[in-house]
Amino acid sequence: MILAVCVDDNMGMLFNGRRQSQDREVRRQLLEDAGARTLWMSAYSAKQFPEEQEKERFRIDESFWDKAQAEDWCFVEAAVPAGKKAAIMQLVLFKWNRVYPADTYFDISLKGWKLAERGEFKGYSHETITKEVYIR
Repeated sequence: MILAVCVDDNMGMLFNGRRQSQDREVRRQLLEDAGARTLWMSAYSAKQFPEEQEKERFRIDESFWDKAQAEDWCFVEAAVPAGKKAAIMQLVLFKWNRVYPADTYFDISLKGWKLAERGEFKGYSHETITKEVYIR
């Protein structure tokens, strides 16, 4: 599976059960990258996507970890279950390029992953967002 996640400079993801930030340009980039492939996420994450988006390719399920196939994308805003880390073949990190308060952190070590792509784009609410793609 391909895992997409947003993180701050300290790899923070959530604070007090809420996302640190959001940006519509990240969502646009995520949808473009996923193309026609299935995009899995929780109901919490699905609230970011407006109703006019292509909901038929979205799969909203709290247990998506058990249902996502190898070619599917998963957009994650919370911790990755330890038993599912081996199934992840590609990581897409959207970095906010700042530090926010956090109590939940992205806990997959990048050691052993190869940085395949790195680029920046202008966000809607963030001056610069960095996108990094890692492969095994």
